[in-house]
Amino acid sequence: MIVDLYEKPGCHLCEDAAAIVVPEAAAAGAELRRHNILDDPDLQRRYGELIPVVVIDGEQHATWFVDRDRLRGALAG
Repeated sequence: MIVDLYEKPGCHLCEDAAAIVVPEAAAAGAELRRHNILDDPDLQRRYGELIPVVVIDGEQHATWFVDRDRLRGALAG
């Protein structure tokens, strides 16, 4: 399972999301890929006002806020 976290520095919602996503992905044995949208103009256009965004195996799971229980359930399959 692959979890992508789209974020940018200085974003307090991104920091809140990472505090949930990082340990939950690790506990589930998922591969976590963190993306700084400022490094890629296409990502900036796609996710600019939506971050943080969590994508699990190519499907968008969460935008702006991450619910720990919902994420845990999705990672459990």
